[in-house]
Amino acid sequence: MKLGISSYTYTWSVGVPGSIPPEPWDERKLIDQARELEVDSLQIADNLPLHAMGKERLFHLKQRAMQSGIEIEVGARGMTPERLMEYIRITGSLDSSLLRFVIDQVGFTPSVKEVVRIIKGLVPELRERGIKLALENHERLKATEFKEIIEGVGSEFVGICLDSVNSMGAGEGTGTVTTLLAPYTFNLHIKEFLVERVPDMMGFTIRGRPAGEGQLPLEWMLEQLVPQCRSAILEQWTPPEQSLTDTIKKEQRWAIQSIDYLKDNFFTK
Repeated sequence: MKLGISSYTYTWSVGVPGSIPPEPWDERKLIDQARELEVDSLQIADNLPLHAMGKERLFHLKQRAMQSGIEIEVGARGMTPERLMEYIRITGSLDSSLLRFVIDQVGFTPSVKEVVRIIKGLVPELRERGIKLALENHERLKATEFKEIIEGVGSEFVGICLDSVNSMGAGEGTGTVTTLLAPYTFNLHIKEFLVERVPDMMGFTIRGRPAGEGQLPLEWMLEQLVPQCRSAILEQWTPPEQSLTDTIKKEQRWAIQSIDYLKDNFFTK
């Protein structure tokens, strides 16, 4: 299994709405960072939307990645039929074989049946280009519903991007989600977390941590995955500091620490 980073490894560096750094990271900086960390792949997700880049910029992205020895994985959000087809074309143009998709976006929350219908209509396009579509579990749908989608489509080109924390927003823990979705997983999002009680004891918070410093049962998760899981991508929920500058420094420090930990313990070559 290949190890990689994402535009969501460096969310603050790329820019969060309402908090954009003076020099936001772009795809060039992310490729350079992937090369510096000596990882295999870079997943460019919806916080750095590829459909807004244009053909020339995408061509240069492809060339830079090839020259750096970095495999590009494509990420998108809002899986309307038109957007899915657009990203299948983009994925093909980048010589990528993995397209990770978050189904929902603002104003678009399709039913399970509608999602199955949308994907089924484009399975021939996925098959022709050799592209695996990986649906990322998010907080609106339960793991059983994602399983229903995958089985309803019934194609070896459609599976799961298994995120280790997102489904907590749907009231489901890592164990439940992994048990149900690991057999269908093409891509894993490693996102370390820590659950802590609030000071008044009346609830909990879920906060990000560097890999290995939280409660993520990563060794067990990796054991559940099947051979078709082709890559593991580090993502981070980096809690903000008082200033954006300090937050970005923390995010970048955590990324180095996390990749070192993952290489030392799980992804030795």
